[in-house]
Amino acid sequence: MTVVRESALSLESRPAPETRQTALIRAAQKGDELAFERLVQCYDQGVLRLAFNLLRCSEDAADVYQEAFLRVYRNLHTFRFDCSFQTWLYRIVSNLCLDVLRKRKSRKEESTVLDTADGIHDRAEVIPEERAEANPQRRLLSGELQRRIEAVLSNLSPRERMVFEMRHYEGMRLKAIGDALGTSEEAAKNCLFRATQKMRMALGDLV
Repeated sequence: MTVVRESALSLESRPAPETRQTALIRAAQKGDELAFERLVQCYDQGVLRLAFNLLRCSEDAADVYQEAFLRVYRNLHTFRFDCSFQTWLYRIVSNLCLDVLRKRKSRKEESTVLDTADGIHDRAEVIPEERAEANPQRRLLSGELQRRIEAVLSNLSPRERMVFEMRHYEGMRLKAIGDALGTSEEAAKNCLFRATQKMRMALGDLV
């Protein structure tokens, strides 16, 4: 009897109620390397962007990116389709980012200035204010605003920071944030409220 190995291509072309992504996941769970590669390609940019927005450090984001997909590879067999794959993946990424933020906080390493392979990098200047340079006073205010935002973020609890940045930098809905963090939408909403209140108090004279 000839055994034919199922591949992502054969599963995708087979008429079945499974979606293309579900077919890729099931194929990858059976050991199809091509299917796993395609699955990674569907989410690699989103994972890297999420990690960078949460950590504001390209080196840490790259480490989280690699570890996240390594964990997906090792644990994909445990995925039971009781939630979306994106929710499952983002929960892994969120937990890894939380670990990084907690370690930073315990070591008091939350500085806006980073020494990277490309030289000294100030995270407060990652997102420059549009045309701020045309007005010296506005440029000063923009720089001060960015510094205060970074200072407030560094003083939030890791979970408050995660929720705040997922909402305001990633544009995620509270339900999705709750799912990614393994909590309820109401808990995510309360966490966002606390973080927003702290931010408003710190930025009151600048906004």
